[in-house]
Amino acid sequence: MDVDTVRDEWQRNGFVVLPGYLPASDLAPALGELESMFPSPDGFHDGTDPRRERYLRDEFDGIDELPFASVELSLLAVSDRLVSLARELLSTDDLRIYSAEAWAKFTGAVDYDQPLHRDYLAHTLLVPTDAPAYRQLEMFVYLVDVPEGFGPPHLLSRQHTGDLPARPNWYPRTDVGEKYGDFVAPTGSPHLYEAEVSGAGPAGTVVAFQPGTFHRGTGMTTPRGARYTMHLNYRPAAAEWGNRHAWANRSHEPAWYRFVSRATPHQLALFGFPLPGHPYWTAETVAGVSERYPHLDMSPWQVRGVSGDTVGRDG
Repeated sequence: MDVDTVRDEWQRNGFVVLPGYLPASDLAPALGELESMFPSPDGFHDGTDPRRERYLRDEFDGIDELPFASVELSLLAVSDRLVSLARELLSTDDLRIYSAEAWAKFTGAVDYDQPLHRDYLAHTLLVPTDAPAYRQLEMFVYLVDVPEGFGPPHLLSRQHTGDLPARPNWYPRTDVGEKYGDFVAPTGSPHLYEAEVSGAGPAGTVVAFQPGTFHRGTGMTTPRGARYTMHLNYRPAAAEWGNRHAWANRSHEPAWYRFVSRATPHQLALFGFPLPGHPYWTAETVAGVSERYPHLDMSPWQVRGVSGDTVGRDG
């Protein structure tokens, strides 16, 4: 599928499924460190991993947030192929990554089946827009195969939901009454569930969708199943009302320092680091950032004075 077709489908339906978009070579370094974050399938199902209890309370307890314990997984979240896809879908090079999560699910841990919903309530202060300059992008990235029994997301084309209002946001399959408030539809919408599309796919699959796209998580039914994915969110830099996490709040974690030391200037710019040449960079700030991140090569952020010496912008 060529990039224009991918973009057209994403805009028309609100989502596109790209089976095996990431090659095995891109996944391998992160997969090699996955057990530093999550139990293996055997470790969970045989009860030999003490971290098992974490996954037995709530479906969202299997989420880790960037910076990940695995530096390779943090780097995968801003890898060239994923960033290139985000640039093509959002039609801009000036991007921000506003959330990155890794998620482990295990058959029998909890009920992962969800009602159809949109994510916009946790992704923007406003409501989704079709204005090209302000669209936001969500991506599910499969680190392993996610066939139908492993809880793939199901999604609804905008052709079936374009006339639905901003509220309610959750549409259960059957009647639930008024007990959940007016953001949950009181009557069931089985016709919507009949129109949903499965996002099942092999390792490396990317499901790209928008915060205004109706979708849902499905149940884990395959015996001894384990599903490992990432949930990544990108936006144009100008859409500053679209946020989930404040990266500065996490920037003194050991995993953040390990990630920064291996990231490129363009990868760091996705989090808000000014690019080389930005007026923020002076002799003082270059020196200070170098002290904060002693393992980060600061040479890209330095500039050359009239004499040719490498100095900060004030030099």
